[in-house]
Amino acid sequence: MSLKNKNQETRILLQAKELTVNYGTVQALNNVSFDINEGEIVAMIGPNGAGKSTSLKAICGLLKETGGRIESGDVIFQGESIKGLQPYQLVEKGICLVPEGRRVFPTMTVSENLEMGAYTRSSVISYRLSENLDKVFQLFPALKERKRQRAGTLSSGEQQMLAMGRALMLTPKLLLLDEPSLGLSPNYVDIVFDRIKEINREGTTVLLVEQNARMALEIADRGYVFKIGEIAFKDNARNLLLDKNIRKSFLGE
Repeated sequence: MSLKNKNQETRILLQAKELTVNYGTVQALNNVSFDINEGEIVAMIGPNGAGKSTSLKAICGLLKETGGRIESGDVIFQGESIKGLQPYQLVEKGICLVPEGRRVFPTMTVSENLEMGAYTRSSVISYRLSENLDKVFQLFPALKERKRQRAGTLSSGEQQMLAMGRALMLTPKLLLLDEPSLGLSPNYVDIVFDRIKEINREGTTVLLVEQNARMALEIADRGYVFKIGEIAFKDNARNLLLDKNIRKSFLGE
């Protein structure tokens, strides 16, 4: 679990309030509420189709692209509603998503992919480009070694590191990770989770949607357990790891 100063005042960074989301006539989220405090790692676990990824899309403005819409409820970031804002506006506010499946630009080099992460509508390119590139290369040394290599020729683990590095290029306040371990070898899974902890230690708040429930809860401060469009359990991560019902239903014990 990430280390926090116990005397530090807890401040809510993001709140989802009574979100109901539909895809056509299919309800994906039913009156779901959750919050994320500054400096935390928060894990969302549960079966496929339970609403975890939909929650991320509701936060970062990507529901419309997948045929979804928020029917009711609100999303509050740093005290103001962000419901209905475009993805580029949310990036400029400090919310960055690493999508499921990585989605790197395969014909571009590693360096070019990272530079794309620094672009926003309000500024052609981040003035901290060189500094942020150095930070990403320190976090992922393998990317520095392959910075002139086309992203499509990287292994799945290296592509995941590249997708994470790209999202870090604008120094986000909130990093959303959608199934970062999906399709990775055990060695790369360990590397990715170790880097998530390091990113958090450096001050970035993390919301993690993850199929590997045990590993997600082991690095998280708190967790939400989804069950078909609703939150079935919520608690600090250690309590969820020790809960017999969670262990039986979601940890394979």
